[in-house]
Amino acid sequence: MNQFKFKIIGAAFVLFLFASCVDDLNTEPKVELTLDKLLEQDPNAVDGLVSKIYGTFALSGPDGPTSTDVVTKDAGEAAFLRSIINLQEFSADGMKNRWGDDGLDQLTTTSNWNPNNKFFRYLYDRAYYTIPQASNLIKILKSTSVAIPEKENHIAELRFLRALAYYYVIDCFGKGVITTEDDINTSTPKKESTRKELFDFVESELKDIEGTITATKSYGKADKHVVRMLLAKLYLNAEVYSGTPRYDDALTYTKKVIDEGGYTIAPKFVSIFSGDNNTSPEIIYTLIADAVVSQGYGNTTYIVNGNLSTETMNPNDFGSTDNWGGHRATKAWYGLFNNGDLANSPDDRAKLFWTTGHSYEMNDYKLWTDGYPSVKFRNKNFVGTSNATSFSNTDFPLFRLADAYLMYAECVVRGASGGTAQKALDYVNAVRNRSNAGAITPGQLTLDFILDERARELNLEGHRRQDLIRFGKFTGGSYLWPWKGGVKNGTSIPDTYNLYPIPTSALQSNSNLTQNPGYPQS
Repeated sequence: MNQFKFKIIGAAFVLFLFASCVDDLNTEPKVELTLDKLLEQDPNAVDGLVSKIYGTFALSGPDGPTSTDVVTKDAGEAAFLRSIINLQEFSADGMKNRWGDDGLDQLTTTSNWNPNNKFFRYLYDRAYYTIPQASNLIKILKSTSVAIPEKENHIAELRFLRALAYYYVIDCFGKGVITTEDDINTSTPKKESTRKELFDFVESELKDIEGTITATKSYGKADKHVVRMLLAKLYLNAEVYSGTPRYDDALTYTKKVIDEGGYTIAPKFVSIFSGDNNTSPEIIYTLIADAVVSQGYGNTTYIVNGNLSTETMNPNDFGSTDNWGGHRATKAWYGLFNNGDLANSPDDRAKLFWTTGHSYEMNDYKLWTDGYPSVKFRNKNFVGTSNATSFSNTDFPLFRLADAYLMYAECVVRGASGGTAQKALDYVNAVRNRSNAGAITPGQLTLDFILDERARELNLEGHRRQDLIRFGKFTGGSYLWPWKGGVKNGTSIPDTYNLYPIPTSALQSNSNLTQNPGYPQS
């Protein structure tokens, strides 16, 4: 187990400093003890403070799984990672949820979206909780006269985490407000920033800290390679975000990650999603989970337990003592393996669906036995023994090398300069051969193939909606999937749905904000 897992909890003695203020887009943090005074008492407390900001992406709050940093009646359902899965996976083609509780149906059926949906608000609130807390620490670290160990690197880490939060605002909502350390303690509501302005800000931040953040890897923490990977992701989607393709830049930064990061493809696919995946040589950046010291209902516990039910399986086989019976894949995902004949597919990834007692067709997305649960993520160690637990030990690989390989290939096929068709083919085949899927030929390496391969490799990792939008297949009717638009076989949905509505609470908090086109103002 990596020591950084304990540093997140080590921050507990300073967490009383923070109070959520997501109801106000001025995002002024409330503090009961000034942070500069705390740092005067203990300069090393900065480690715990920065770890708290890392933890906002994986944990719901400072005091265990029932605590929360944002306004919600259910702490677990408002966690950042859980929101990423809800908004990026359940709204797309590969995964569906059957619970239907208070707005989740809108996501799983891509229908009837409205700004009062609490699940849209959770991601927005999470981002605008993390952003000002990071900014507050940045301001303190910049102004303090205390000799803080690795101060400049901590500032760079915080700027990365703030940029990562903005990245999800850009991707999901397309507008927001830009607040930095210069806005702390100001009372004037910030003006609305366009998607392009947010893009330019995040690009500038990441390029600036690329030169100051450490190149030394420390599991679960940001470094130069992590910053470059986020830049590559930003550029990969630049045409969607800013209106201007930046595939050359995406390829440049993807190459830097691949060539200089020192990562290697893990020998076995399932090892990346097991309880001991902190040993994986492939993971570039991860969100930490731990069954004892960093428990949460919104980290990978949500993914693991959500795909398990004693109705058709034994959760202990996958390292869990709990089962929530909510998530199942659709044929839009498992149908990509040998035309849905999973039993005879040589691809190891095809084996990560539970088929016993389940139907291939999802005739009723609310019926547990319709569709196959994904057992890609599990709470069982890949090497050695492990005890089944209610909470997950499995870290979430937000960025990993196989994604970078497929990004390289996509950029080359899209005509980016700086790469080669042979290297693109080699990278794709490295991903496929790892899972015994078999190599493809140069003529098979098309954009359609890459989109399908990204599904086979990366589904349930928070990329799918984004991928479908980039490939022009999320809205409209050219590509249909089960329950798209609330119809069993799928139907066209409007281009409005390429963005989520700005939550009503955000509009009420800042009159400068306007609603995205196609949605009611409140």
